[in-house]
Amino acid sequence: MAKSKTQKKLRVLIVDDHPIVISGCRAMLADDTDIVISEAADADSGEASFTAETPDVCVIDINLPGVSGFELARRILRRDADARIIMFSMNDDPIFAARAIEAGAKGYVSKSGDPSDLVSAIRAVGTGGTFLPPSLAQSLAFAGPAFASSRLAKLTSREIEILRLLGAGKSLSEIAWMINASYKTVANTSSIIRHKLGVRSSSELVRVAIEARLA
Repeated sequence: MAKSKTQKKLRVLIVDDHPIVISGCRAMLADDTDIVISEAADADSGEASFTAETPDVCVIDINLPGVSGFELARRILRRDADARIIMFSMNDDPIFAARAIEAGAKGYVSKSGDPSDLVSAIRAVGTGGTFLPPSLAQSLAFAGPAFASSRLAKLTSREIEILRLLGAGKSLSEIAWMINASYKTVANTSSIIRHKLGVRSSSELVRVAIEARLA
């Protein structure tokens, strides 16, 4: 008698602090019986889950409590350079997608986009591919003038992370501890950010972060 082949499960870790988002993802993927979902609510628990479970795909919200999804992606990729990451965000600004890709993500999905995009992204990235929603890919392809006029386009993903934490009211010492960097590194990076953005004070950086919807 021929043995039946067992379909390999695709293990997906979703890191998001909103229970309704997790529930929505579970409901959307309920018919995909080959997908097994685990979840975490912040960067620390997300990193621990990745280490313990070694999922095939990580879906990471950019705006996590504490450090952001960018920082979590950096930590995961430091552990496993081949990790397959999809960044998930309310922000459909192509600059965030570009920074996510630069940070090592294999896909980017906007929460305000077509719900089927997440399923498509998980399938594509899970098989070793990449994914961007068509509208976002088109925006990136023709975003030259928009990038040039955007202040955030001048910043790296790590600089955006520090700007975000400044906007959340964190001190330089707190930021250094949160992103596992020295105080001197964070202070120097803060100065670089001010220079790039053409602002003089930390309070102005906070304003920029709020205006850019980082904080």
